[in-house]
Amino acid sequence: MTIYLTKHQTENGERWARNGYYLPEVFELTQLLAQPKAAAFQLLNVLDVGPKAEAPLLPPIESNQEVWACGVTYLRSRQARMEESDVADVYERVYDAERPEIFFKALGWRARGHNQAIRVRGDSDWNVPEPELTLILNQAGDILGYTAGNDVSSRSIEGENPLYLPQAKTYDGSCALGPGLVISEELDLAQLPIGLTIMRDGESIFEGEANTSQLKRTPAELADWLMREVAFPHGAMLMTGTCLVPGDDFSLSAGDRVTIMVGELTLENVVAEG
Repeated sequence: MTIYLTKHQTENGERWARNGYYLPEVFELTQLLAQPKAAAFQLLNVLDVGPKAEAPLLPPIESNQEVWACGVTYLRSRQARMEESDVADVYERVYDAERPEIFFKALGWRARGHNQAIRVRGDSDWNVPEPELTLILNQAGDILGYTAGNDVSSRSIEGENPLYLPQAKTYDGSCALGPGLVISEELDLAQLPIGLTIMRDGESIFEGEANTSQLKRTPAELADWLMREVAFPHGAMLMTGTCLVPGDDFSLSAGDRVTIMVGELTLENVVAEG
């Protein structure tokens, strides 16, 4: 059974919904992700639902949860990072290594949701969206579901020096998630389609398609590495890397509309002015 969770801004505050209908006001995603996997699905199935959820969407994450991300997990990503960097062998090594690249991306309160604005850094002249399958993990590291993620990145800053990665990856408006969470006991993440479309002034300037079958490492393997030596009592979200990278002559501009498709989800964001 598949459950679709969304988070909404109602007149009385934030509220979660299941399959389009509001859950009790006391429900929090953190309490769900603190449960063992079986107990989490049991909880979702027994909760009462209320009226139809029609309030505006919010990012499907809570403020005390963390978003982490993986890099160089697809061959295309390795090639792009090697092209941008003055120390290209770093990316070749991590692609072939046993240990994956994993880095902190955002706290929940910093994430943007569907139809909310993303940003590019003012001190970077080469910026790209990165469409990514994003895993929903409970405190034990079990994968409960997925969402669509946009790991907006400054390629010029990361390419200048890999030690600048936190500045290239973590800033206001660099993380978008949504529109909701696909939760299922029988997930098949091995063949999910991923798509990216970028519109500028009403015209498509980039379109690409890929598939999670191109991942070098399995989602479960990436989740296992994240959970080593780090506790996530409220659960976590893990971006699994990008497989669609616009060419070196492309950079995001204010007003661009970015559409990311992961599985059955579509996440849209416009690049903010300034």
